[in-house]
Amino acid sequence: NVTLMPEEAEDMWHTYNLLQIGDSLMASTIRKVQTESSTGSVGSSRVRTTLCLCVDTIDFDSQACQLRVKGTNIQENQYVKMGAYHTIELELNRKFTLAKKIWDSVVLDRIEQACDPTQKADVAAVVMQEGLANLVLVTPAMTLLRAKVEVTIPRKRRGSCTQHEKALDRFYEAVMQGILRHINFDVVKCILVASPGFVKDQFMAYLFREAVRQDSKILLENRPKFMLVHSSSGHKYSLKEILCDPAVTARLSDTKAAGEVKALEDFYKMLQHEPDRAFYGLAHVEKASEALAIDILLISDKLFRHQDVATRSRYVRLVDNVRDNGGTVRIFSSLHVSGEQLTQLSGVAAILRFPIADLSEPEDDSTSDED
Repeated sequence: NVTLMPEEAEDMWHTYNLLQIGDSLMASTIRKVQTESSTGSVGSSRVRTTLCLCVDTIDFDSQACQLRVKGTNIQENQYVKMGAYHTIELELNRKFTLAKKIWDSVVLDRIEQACDPTQKADVAAVVMQEGLANLVLVTPAMTLLRAKVEVTIPRKRRGSCTQHEKALDRFYEAVMQGILRHINFDVVKCILVASPGFVKDQFMAYLFREAVRQDSKILLENRPKFMLVHSSSGHKYSLKEILCDPAVTARLSDTKAAGEVKALEDFYKMLQHEPDRAFYGLAHVEKASEALAIDILLISDKLFRHQDVATRSRYVRLVDNVRDNGGTVRIFSSLHVSGEQLTQLSGVAAILRFPIADLSEPEDDSTSDED
C-alpha cells in the first residue's frame, strides 16, 4: 500500500486516475451515529472515524475537483459494521492509504508525477473576444476553467460611442478582477492573453492603466509574465491553437502541456506527409510495437481507467514495451484540449521510426475502436 496526502485540487485528479474498482482505500470520514442513553432516549451525532473500504464506485467532479468514493467496509470499526456501505469524500490535507493487488508502471509513474513539486500550474491563459472571456489554468494534468466573463457590448452608434466604451470598460474590469482572484502569481510563470483582432491589446492597455491608477503592485511587478497571442475566438477550444504557436511553445518549452500539444501536432504532420509512419487504434499500434517500430507513443490516461482488468493490462503492456525498446511515451490528460482530440483518434496513436506499409491495410478483426 501507499499513503498519500492531496495538497491541492489537481492532486484529486491524480488520485482519481490511481483508484480502480476493487482497490482498498483507508481514509478519514464523518459518519452519523445513533446513540441510546440509559433512559432509552435516542440521539444522533456526527463522529470522525477512519474506514477501510473496498472501492465500488468512483465519482470525480472536474470543475470542483472533488472526489467521492463508495464501497463496503472491510475492516472492524466501532461505528460501522463489516460489509456496510459508505461514501468517503477525500479531503485536501488529509492522508489516505491506497492498497492494490497489482501496482503497474503507469500507476507508479502517476504517483511520481503527482509528488513532483516542480510540476504545478505554471501557465494561465485569458482567451477573449469582445464581451466574452475565459480564464483558464493549464496544469501538467488538466486544463481548468477558473472563470467565464460575459458582458453584452452594444454596437457603436453614429455620432456616439459612449455606451459601447462604457460596456467595454465594464467587461475589462470584470476580466481584471478574475485575473487577480484566480491567478497565483507566485506559481504562474506565464499568462497568455489571446484574442482575435485588437481586443487583447486594448485589454492590456486598460489593465496596466488601471494597475497604475490603483497602485496594484502585484500586476505591475508581474508585467513581464504577460504574453499577447492571436486566437481565432474567445472560446476555450482556441487554447489548442494558442499552445501551438511557435513563440508560445518556445516560452513554455518546459511545461508538459506544451509537450503534449507538440507531439499531437507532429503526429498529424506525419499522418499527412508520411502516412506509413503514423498509426492510431490499438490493433495497429500493437503491431507496430511488436515490430519495435514505435518512436513516440501517444496514449490517453482515460484508457488506464478501463474497468476490465485484461483491457487495462493490454494498454499497460503496450506502454512498457515501447519504453523497453527505447521509445518515448506521452500520456495525455483527457482533461486537456489535446487529450480530448487524441480521444477522438481512439485514445492511442504512434509515430514510427521507420515506415511499415502493410499495417495501413484494413483488418477484419480490428479492435482499434476499443474504448
